[in-house]
Amino acid sequence: MTFDDLGLEPTLLSAIKDAGYTTPTPIQAAAIPEALKGRDVLGIAQTGTGKTASFVLPIIHRLAKGRARARMPRSLILAPTRELAAQVSENFEKYGKNHKLSMALLIGGVSFGDQDAKLMRGVDVLIATPGRLIDQHERGKLLLTGLEVMVVDEADRMLDMGFIPDIEKIFKLTPFTRQTLFFSATMPPEIQRITDQFLSAPVRVETERQSTTAKTITQQIVRLPKSDDKLKRAVLRKLIDEAEELNNGIIFCNRKKNVDVLATSLQKHGHGARPIHGDLPQAFRTETLQSFRDGDLKLLVASDVAARGLDIPEVSHVFNYSVPVNAEDYVHRIGRTGRAGRKGRTIMLVTPDDAKQFDAVLKLTGLESIEEIDMGDFFDNVDLTDSKPARGRKSAGSNRRSKVASSSDDGEVQAPKTSSASKSSPSRRDDDDDNTGSADRGRKGGREPVFGFGDHVPDFFAP
Repeated sequence: MTFDDLGLEPTLLSAIKDAGYTTPTPIQAAAIPEALKGRDVLGIAQTGTGKTASFVLPIIHRLAKGRARARMPRSLILAPTRELAAQVSENFEKYGKNHKLSMALLIGGVSFGDQDAKLMRGVDVLIATPGRLIDQHERGKLLLTGLEVMVVDEADRMLDMGFIPDIEKIFKLTPFTRQTLFFSATMPPEIQRITDQFLSAPVRVETERQSTTAKTITQQIVRLPKSDDKLKRAVLRKLIDEAEELNNGIIFCNRKKNVDVLATSLQKHGHGARPIHGDLPQAFRTETLQSFRDGDLKLLVASDVAARGLDIPEVSHVFNYSVPVNAEDYVHRIGRTGRAGRKGRTIMLVTPDDAKQFDAVLKLTGLESIEEIDMGDFFDNVDLTDSKPARGRKSAGSNRRSKVASSSDDGEVQAPKTSSASKSSPSRRDDDDDNTGSADRGRKGGREPVFGFGDHVPDFFAP
């Protein structure tokens, strides 16, 4: 089967051909014909299978005729993160180059002004994260009563990030006559409830067993004898140094604090690495991702904000510095490599404290075990006593907002904490803020709060 067999219009087929594609992926071949019939579609496929084109192409085909009105977009695509929303917009520009469709991207971290202007002119395609979309609606800048098509992408990630109430609210703002295209890699009960409530007799398209991993990916683990961050960083550096055919790699951590520390540590030891997570400014994140795509950056240290939907085709390695808290995230993390038929390699560091999470990964993926890397006598001879840098030494530059970084006990430069003041928009929330580690927010070094004057009573109060 080729794209010519799917029923798409000639000008759209020309753009697909110019992009270098001739054969649709299984999810595209199954979903696109049903979407062109105007039916609701429930698409279930693992990451990296071409889900984005499964809804972008039918929307362009449908909107080729007609005209947008002010503040009333004709189609809406909801994405869980800014990066994924930006990637969808790139797909529209690529496939819609022969059409005169207007588009607006509503994401946090940027000013409202440009977004307001585009909405007032009218847009055919609106791509948004849930928080910023609701912001604009509550400001009276947006009406959803004219929607013809609505897409929810990476629905299970929306669930993980706590956006299900927002999704329900947005659905209720749209007309019941809309067509809905709903895509997810997994179908937990909460997502099933949403589809039962808001989709009308959807066609279910499932190309792979839920939560399977691509056969092109070689999966390995390293078992650590103890849970020690210094040891984990030393093991990771050894794996990077000795990795075969390591062109580039993404290193995933569960906590944003660990992302900053690890990125700076890798820089200190001579590796080109930069962090990316939900607390960093949007401009920094965009620049970092572009540098990684262009090949100027070798290692990307990321929270799960980068685990899903980012289309970076030639990632050779994925390192799981942390075993993911949610087993589903393992599938999405390693899905950053081995894309489009390419081979990839993943390595996960497993400590004794990770036993429960690791068992959940095996159960979800259906694997009896994952190949273990023999570290030889590394654990007996590893040297964790780095010399400390000079006091007040500045960071190697992983975070451009830093002024002075502090030193850790193993001589690594700590990335400074990011402050909420760095966010560039008054959005109601950061759409892709990580859920992990929220219990630590607001603490300062674990110290108990001081009541009144504490021990520092002014002299004039003394008896």
